[in-house]
Amino acid sequence: MIPKDPVMLLSYINTQLRDFYSSFEGLCEDKGLNAEEIQMKLSGIDYVYDLDRNQFV
Repeated sequence: MIPKDPVMLLSYINTQLRDFYSSFEGLCEDKGLNAEEIQMKLSGIDYVYDLDRNQFV
């Protein structure tokens, strides 16, 4: 279960990317997450995925 609060979700996703995954796509695929839904929630707090940095910034 992933956090519903956007700020907590941001922290969770970026930690997973930093510690375990080389891509957001790989994280979503492995955990069965809806990438579009996560991107929409995080864009609501002005964060977008940066492919080069492999994190939401």
